[in-house]
Amino acid sequence: MALLALASAVLPALLALAVFRVPAWACLLCFTTYSERVRICQMFVGMRGPKLEECEEAFTAAFRGLSDTEINYDERSHLHDAFTQMTHALQELAAAQGSFEVAFPDAAEKMKKVITQLKEAQACIPPCGLQEFARRFLCSGCYSRVCDLPLDCPVQDVTVIRGDQAMFSCIVNFQLPKEEITYSWKFAGGGLRTQDLSYFRDMPRAEGYLARIRPAQLTHRGTFSCVIKQDQRPLARLYFFLNVTGPPPRAETELQASFREVLSWAPRDAELIEPWRPSLGELLVRPEALTPSNLFLLAALGALASASATVLAWIFFRWYCSGD
Repeated sequence: MALLALASAVLPALLALAVFRVPAWACLLCFTTYSERVRICQMFVGMRGPKLEECEEAFTAAFRGLSDTEINYDERSHLHDAFTQMTHALQELAAAQGSFEVAFPDAAEKMKKVITQLKEAQACIPPCGLQEFARRFLCSGCYSRVCDLPLDCPVQDVTVIRGDQAMFSCIVNFQLPKEEITYSWKFAGGGLRTQDLSYFRDMPRAEGYLARIRPAQLTHRGTFSCVIKQDQRPLARLYFFLNVTGPPPRAETELQASFREVLSWAPRDAELIEPWRPSLGELLVRPEALTPSNLFLLAALGALASASATVLAWIFFRWYCSGD
């Protein structure tokens, strides 16, 4: 049964090639079936006879000029609808006892006008990328194809001064689909300029079509890669070689100098040093401790003690007198 099914599927196609004798699969064969074409000729000249083969050959010859036609891939459905309408019109002409010698060339001319009104396929934009909007359909083989361009784009050089900001834009010069577009970033360090994916590691924190590094340091020297995907299918891979040169900015130099001074200060000594707060006995015993500020403090303490004693004496006197 399987062999019979296979034979029933293959034999009509082989018969169509033998009968129509076209050098390539033309638009007529892409958008109409063999049974549709044979039925149209049978309606024109009858079920059998030499006129049937003549009709089939005339059908092919009329549309031979469309054998190498290329159209925008998105226009396939429109062209298919046009061929469907054409077959219906030919059937009506055959039912009305029309002539296929006139009907077929006239139908082919109308189809040529329809094709010229279809939206043209977009041109491929070099140098790289899977450009779906430039996909086209070829009647010469009933298949589609996209631009013959690599996924990997040339490496772009980005040079920044150490300490400045480095920014990368994952943008291509062709139109991207509007849905399910994602961006992923990778980095190959060590100053390596490469497009070999085995040297790259993922940068999970980088998202979107823009990536920024600030401040750029010598450790950032290397190749950054951005992969544009649609539903996990790569559309393009961009590469940016970051070259970090020159001294850091002046403000950073001053900050680093201050930081080095702090680091040169012994941390243990810093932990032990505390502000000196002498006691009253130390102030009286050590003459070098009687600085102007300490003398003022001593006088203030004496005045406070005297005032406190006076207040206490007055309170005691009032209490004593009130008791009498």
